[in-house]
Amino acid sequence: MKEIKIESTLYVYNAIEELPNEIQNLMNKATQARENAYAPYSKFKVGAAILLDNNEVVTGSNQENASYPSGLCAERTAIYYAGAKFPDAKILKMAIIAGSTKNVTSKPIPPCGACRQAIAEYEVKQDNHIEIYFMGETGKVVKSNSLKNLLPLVFDKSVL
Repeated sequence: MKEIKIESTLYVYNAIEELPNEIQNLMNKATQARENAYAPYSKFKVGAAILLDNNEVVTGSNQENASYPSGLCAERTAIYYAGAKFPDAKILKMAIIAGSTKNVTSKPIPPCGACRQAIAEYEVKQDNHIEIYFMGETGKVVKSNSLKNLLPLVFDKSVL
């Protein structure tokens, strides 16, 4: 038997104001997108903003459905729209803001597993890391230099 140790490096900022201006602007776009979330069941709204290498910013918000599996997370809404609208552009950075409408969420909320897999697909496709910033409504912001820090054993096309 052989032991394999997996390590991830994340960076934690105490507040959004500590981020570079470009990222603060991206986080603000995610906040605006969050306002368009449709979350009547979970009462949990998420906004995502993606910066592309062509300087376009694409946003998305979660969209729920009474048939729960039919809904879509903010991250996948944004990333699929980016892929459909700008198929040749590389995704450079993604900002995510999430929280409950029932109480203040100050803990950083990372992408769910399905969103991590979707982001991984684009990171592998473009052969370029995607910086991911995530937070609750307030408080600390976490930065990952690559999706691989959040999903180290990625399932990708190399195994098909």
